[in-house]
Amino acid sequence: MKLLTAVIVDDEEDSVNLLRIQLQKYCPQIGDVFAFTSPLRALEEVEILKPDLVFLDIEMPELNGFQFLEKLMPLSFSVVFITAYNEFAIKAFRFSALDYLVKPIYVADLMEAVKKAVDVGKPSEMQLDIFQKQLQLAQVNKIAVSSLSGIVFINLDEILYVEASSNYSILVLLDGEKVIVSKTLKDVQEILEHRHFFRIHRQYIINLNKVKHFNKNDCLLTMENNKQLQVARIQKDKLIEKFGVV
Repeated sequence: MKLLTAVIVDDEEDSVNLLRIQLQKYCPQIGDVFAFTSPLRALEEVEILKPDLVFLDIEMPELNGFQFLEKLMPLSFSVVFITAYNEFAIKAFRFSALDYLVKPIYVADLMEAVKKAVDVGKPSEMQLDIFQKQLQLAQVNKIAVSSLSGIVFINLDEILYVEASSNYSILVLLDGEKVIVSKTLKDVQEILEHRHFFRIHRQYIINLNKVKHFNKNDCLLTMENNKQLQVARIQKDKLIEKFGVV
């Protein structure tokens, strides 16, 4: 098996040294490891080194991770982002299917990230675009999703509920529009669960602010568009607790 050439780009020298040691000790797929604390210097060297895999910090003083990648498009290597971002932003990685490591980096996470990078290959420009926009919107009441027609930006307050459809999910909006996204309901749940959304059933996630009526006896919710949705009985008490019913 051909050993992979790896490059680390991170402005924190201690982080670079630790990651280099971890790669050499725990990741047998990795051969040569080159490390840079200056993204500008790394830019000069990457085209010469032609790495298979780049571990890239997002926030750096000279160039951030996205500016670094933009100068190397189209990418010829796989990317694993290194981040200290908050939980919502980390979920944006999952939504765009990009891989990441959170500081401090744990060995098990590193081994899994390397294996995934080998299996999946380089990220697409669309994945990077979705993720970058998702991060920018992290403090805004919107999400950026990859739909069948492209990238769609949706205000969370416009979502009535989300319905599972095999390996896809359907976002049902206030105006009646339905947006199909190529993510499972579980993937969507990871993005929305810390906002004003709640999974009431294996089939549905609802916007708690758009509930009109709850029939506790029949476990049926009526949404603002008068659509009735079944609530799983094991979720009934959790739902009541969400609304603070006494």
